[in-house]
Amino acid sequence: MTDTPHQPTRAQRFRNIVVPAAERAGYIGHGAKARFARETGMTDSTVTRLWQGTAVPDARFYLKIAEVTGLELGTLLVEGVGLPPEALPSLSETDRSQVGSGLSPEEAADRLGIRDDVGREVFFRTVDRLRRLEEDDSTERGNDHGGAAAQM
Repeated sequence: MTDTPHQPTRAQRFRNIVVPAAERAGYIGHGAKARFARETGMTDSTVTRLWQGTAVPDARFYLKIAEVTGLELGTLLVEGVGLPPEALPSLSETDRSQVGSGLSPEEAADRLGIRDDVGREVFFRTVDRLRRLEEDDSTERGNDHGGAAAQM
């Protein structure tokens, strides 16, 4: 019988990318996990399971995890979650004229070849989060009467 190399679980893979990045970002020592939980909006128990490599947090936390660790969101999605890497370039290369063309997230996932249920859920939640960020951003720009440059 030959030994096959142990393949990490999805939770272990997520841990292996997030925890070292969190430590590089200063989440070390006493209270590090509690601070990480507070700054990402996750519960302490979710962060503990992430650190142990026994669970992957809900997709709604991925953007905040990327922000506080300094990881690129694409890196987190590909290396941590397992989103196919070929999906990211095609997202960034999308012709701007197609944005708002009525293409649903489901159709976009199909066109990108995202078939896995988890990958699709990550994609849908990421799209939803990006939409909310755009809405917030456009609201802020509407209140910004030109910024510092216009006030000079």
